[in-house]
Amino acid sequence: MIKKLVTTVALATIMGVAAISSSYAADIKIRATANSNENDEDYDGLVVFKNYVESASNGAIEVELFIGTQLCSNGAECLQGVADGSIDIYISTSGGAAGLFPYVQVLDLPYLMADDRVAEHVLSGDFTRTVRGMALEDSDDAIRLMTIGNTGGWRNFANTKRRVAGPGDLDGLKIRTVVADLPQELVKALGAAPTPIPWPELFTSFQTGVVEGSKNGITDIMGMKFPDAGLKYLTLDGHAYMGALWWMSNQTFTGLSDDHRRVVVDGFYALQQATFASPKRKSIQAYQDFVSGGGDLYVPTPAEKAAFKEAAAPVYDWFKKNVTRGEQVFDALTSAVAAAEGDINAARDADVK
Repeated sequence: MIKKLVTTVALATIMGVAAISSSYAADIKIRATANSNENDEDYDGLVVFKNYVESASNGAIEVELFIGTQLCSNGAECLQGVADGSIDIYISTSGGAAGLFPYVQVLDLPYLMADDRVAEHVLSGDFTRTVRGMALEDSDDAIRLMTIGNTGGWRNFANTKRRVAGPGDLDGLKIRTVVADLPQELVKALGAAPTPIPWPELFTSFQTGVVEGSKNGITDIMGMKFPDAGLKYLTLDGHAYMGALWWMSNQTFTGLSDDHRRVVVDGFYALQQATFASPKRKSIQAYQDFVSGGGDLYVPTPAEKAAFKEAAAPVYDWFKKNVTRGEQVFDALTSAVAAAEGDINAARDADVK
């Protein structure tokens, strides 16, 4: 009887709160978009952001989610929407924002961040604030970088031909890249042949031999069923952390009250943590499925990984010389990495005592 009464009271309370909440319209609406789908880490992050911001603002802010291409269909179009205020929040890869902010491609430079712990430390600190300042300056204070999370884990080399244990094993392989200079320079530095192919055409391109390899995370590989097209060999060289840049209309952000700006900033922190965690969980099953389906999964030794990094080193000089503000952002990232490694090693030493 007591249990039934408690349940009835709790249900009545929940219904009452829902009724009160629904009777008041939000004072502020924020439109957020991601050109992905509901299985993606970007969506996971947005759900966490929406829940936090709406709750922490006591319903004063409503976050509307537009997943796919309802508001815009590519990086240039979406960032223009952020700049003119028709879109409040947008998530891009570094490649998606490179047309406007070419220096964000620093996240695609190979072998600079060793693992998740280093990457997460770096992207949670002053490096992101440095890039934020650069983007605000270059967009006339229109586009604000709020945080950098993750979208898919790490990029690794995968191919249809052979196991790749070192850069020499990539020699001559036709590796799919996007239509951008940096990934093509990397593939060439490692002795392979860069082959720009649109993402929707990649499955067929593997089948027909137009390309023989790619640079992707495991969740993308399995989500697109690339093993069915002949992709059999995967090397966990972890050459690039798949950073997700979360942009916001600076006009929208600065137009909020101080309290609401704090709520939004904390919401992006929660979003970032969600996108850090999501690929780790999803990749477990993806790797298992790859191997159980006959895939060859190879983890390079420290010496082999050092050989990859040495072979890719010319790309660093290319980036600093050929990308606008490249040297500035390269120095910011490498300094942040060195500081992160120092902090992490000190913490690890303290924890193992």
